[in-house]
Amino acid sequence: MIDINRLRMLREVARHGSFNQAAVALRMTASAVSQQIAALERSVGTAVVERSTRGVRLTEAGNLLVETAETVIVELDRAARDVRKLSDETGRHLAVATFTSGGQRLLPAALRRFSEDHPDVLFTVMENDTEQSLPQVSEGVADLAIAYHLDGPPPDRPGLTWTPLLDDPLWAVLPAGHPLGDRDEIALGELSAERWILGCVELDDILGHYAALAGFDPVIACRGTDYIFAQSLVRAGIGVSLVPQVALAADRGGLAVVPLRRPGPIRYVGVATPARRVSPLAAALLNALRETVAALPS
Repeated sequence: MIDINRLRMLREVARHGSFNQAAVALRMTASAVSQQIAALERSVGTAVVERSTRGVRLTEAGNLLVETAETVIVELDRAARDVRKLSDETGRHLAVATFTSGGQRLLPAALRRFSEDHPDVLFTVMENDTEQSLPQVSEGVADLAIAYHLDGPPPDRPGLTWTPLLDDPLWAVLPAGHPLGDRDEIALGELSAERWILGCVELDDILGHYAALAGFDPVIACRGTDYIFAQSLVRAGIGVSLVPQVALAADRGGLAVVPLRRPGPIRYVGVATPARRVSPLAAALLNALRETVAALPS
C-alpha cells in the first residue's frame, strides 16, 4: 500500500529539487523527509529519487508517482471538503466562480431565484477568468464556475462537465453619430479604417483572425481587460470596439451598438461543474442560471 502522505512529500521534493527545501515547505526536518522517501521506495520496490551533491532528481518511477499523486491528492482534498460540507449542521455555503461580465449580467438574477428556495445559503463569489476558475472547480475551491470560450470547442479539462448556457455574439460598438451606427448589422470589413479598442486580451487573436478573413489588418489603439472601460473609450471617440452582447453597457448614452453580420465571432457561455459529483445546491443554482438565460430578452 502506498502511503498518501509520502506521496505528498515526494511531490514537494519534486517541486523543490532538494530534501532541505521540501522539508522547509513541509515544516519537517530534511532527515525526516529523506527517511519517508526511503520508506516509500521500499513500499514500491524501486528507487524514486536519485541523490547527488547537486540535489535530488526523480527517477522514471518517481515521475510516474508524482503524476499520479497530483490527481489522487486533488481528489482526496476535494472529498475532504465535501465531507465537511455534508457534516456542517450550522448552515450551508456555496462557492461560485465567474468571469466579470457573466457575473454582472447573469448571476444576480440567478442568485435571487436560487435564494427564494434556499434562503439560508451563504455565498462566496470569486471573480476570475476561465483559466483561473476551472482549476478552482477541479480542486473543489468552487462548487461551479460560470465560464466561456471564444469560438472553437468548449474547454476540455478532465474531471469537469461543461453545460452550455447561451451563445453570446460580439457586437460592434461605435461612438454615437457614427455613419454606420443606425444600421441593422455591420460587416466587419466596413470598419477596416477604424482604430480598435479591445476590452479583453483574448480578442486580439479573434479580431486578427476575422479581420484577416475580411481582408484588412486592424489598428489597435488600446488593449485593455474590461469591456465597460473599453466602451467608455468608444464613447470618448477614441475608436470602435467589439463587445459580447452580455457585456454591453446598460447605459448606452453616447454609443451606437450594432450586430455583426454572420459569420462573426461568438463567445460561448456555460457552467463548469465537477464530473463525479455535483452538490444539490450547485445543481439548484445551475437550474436558476438556465431560467435566467431563458428570461433574457432576445
